[in-house]
Amino acid sequence: MGNRTERLLAIKSIIATRKVSSQEELLSLLDKKGMNYTQATLSRDLKFLKVNKISDPEKGYIYELPDQHLISNEIAETYAAQGFISIQFANKLGVIKTLPGYANSIASLIDKANPFEILGTIAGDDTILLIPQEDVTEKDIINSLILTIPELKNKI
Repeated sequence: MGNRTERLLAIKSIIATRKVSSQEELLSLLDKKGMNYTQATLSRDLKFLKVNKISDPEKGYIYELPDQHLISNEIAETYAAQGFISIQFANKLGVIKTLPGYANSIASLIDKANPFEILGTIAGDDTILLIPQEDVTEKDIINSLILTIPELKNKI
């Protein structure tokens, strides 16, 4: 997993668990995790993650991830990770093997997240075909899957 993916996962984790009101505060929290980088990089990462600010009675405005308030999204990610078996690549296409009945749910999560690296999915009962964008590497696809379903981090 690349440095960028680790950084994005750390940002998502911090924003999901703490009330962060500024980029400076977020940079400080990332620095405590051993991730030291510039405000410009953080700004690009926040834009990539589609982070927005919402009103908070305690801190004024805080960062929020898209659909962060929907607990069902976390349940869906956990469910998806439980059903994931493996991913393999052939001729630049990805094939995900799942437990029976999980493929449609996992493909739906991927399609809903709409990662740049993945053009689309086709799902059966226990198999998903991932169609990547042009010039996207296998590592790029794996990183985008981990960003979409963080619990896959230790399964891929």
